[in-house]
Amino acid sequence: MKKVTKEVYLKWYEDMLFWRKFEDKLAQVYIQQKVRGFLHLYNGQEAVLAGSLHAMDLSKDKMITAYRNHVQPIGMGVDPKRIMAELYGKSTGTSQGLGGSMHIFSKEKGFFGGHGIVGGQIPLGAGMAFADKYFKRNAVTLCYMGDGAVRQGSLHEAFNLAMLWQLPVVFVCENNGYAMGTSVARTAHTTDIWKLGLGYEMPCGPVDGMNPVKVAEAMDEAIERARSGGGPTFLEMKTYRYRGHSMSDAQHYRTKDEVEEYKKIDPITQVLDIIKDKKYATDEEIETIEKRVKDKVKECEKFAEESPYPDKNVMYDVVYAQEDYPFLPHKL
Repeated sequence: MKKVTKEVYLKWYEDMLFWRKFEDKLAQVYIQQKVRGFLHLYNGQEAVLAGSLHAMDLSKDKMITAYRNHVQPIGMGVDPKRIMAELYGKSTGTSQGLGGSMHIFSKEKGFFGGHGIVGGQIPLGAGMAFADKYFKRNAVTLCYMGDGAVRQGSLHEAFNLAMLWQLPVVFVCENNGYAMGTSVARTAHTTDIWKLGLGYEMPCGPVDGMNPVKVAEAMDEAIERARSGGGPTFLEMKTYRYRGHSMSDAQHYRTKDEVEEYKKIDPITQVLDIIKDKKYATDEEIETIEKRVKDKVKECEKFAEESPYPDKNVMYDVVYAQEDYPFLPHKL
């Protein structure tokens, strides 16, 4: 695995802090009704992304995930201003404002979405890995899902074929404890989600999803296995979300004390503590990073606010129409 150096810790701190503040801003503008529809925030789960990116080869590896998908494309290299604009429904967004919160996408940067259908991305991730193997691209697909999605039959179908064909894919369950609002303990006999891989003899295991170093170590092993022809891996990242499932979630299923306990192992705080303990940065340098993050978030907000809405005809331009379709009413 690539060494976790001083520079890596400083990058992790700045990246994760930016992701957190970017989404905090989204929560603010959502309340102001500048962002509409659903909004699912990643607060607390940043170590999963930070550690994964450290292990990836961004020149060829791909990522696909569910609808909690704003910060992943930022990590993959997509301009965050365009992501903010997409959430605003503006024409400068990643999909001209037509995708919105749950459907961020960038083929150029290898980020294949945000998917609103629970578990819908799992067979797609396996299919992307199949294409890479077929065309001998030596690339790996990282396919993420929540703990609620592992109850879908599509997961088992994808696992079976991924093992049968030894596909270069890493399946990652980001187990934040509650899916939409129901604990894992209430939806399955066993709370060890990673054991689902055992039925397919797929390499699998649990990972501390609040620690980017632990995530990077596990992901590096899984990615190298996939890249060398060893087939898929299933990892259960044990993490936690500090906000509700979405902005409309009243969170009656957990206590404030529980959330505060998890905040004691906040991945951003963990990384900052190491930076301070090892004297990787002075207080002034840390303040400079925090100011840079704050300014960057402001830039994103300003860009989104000032960008125009798409023309109405754009909605029709992206809808497929076959002129000679045989069952149109005027043909009858």
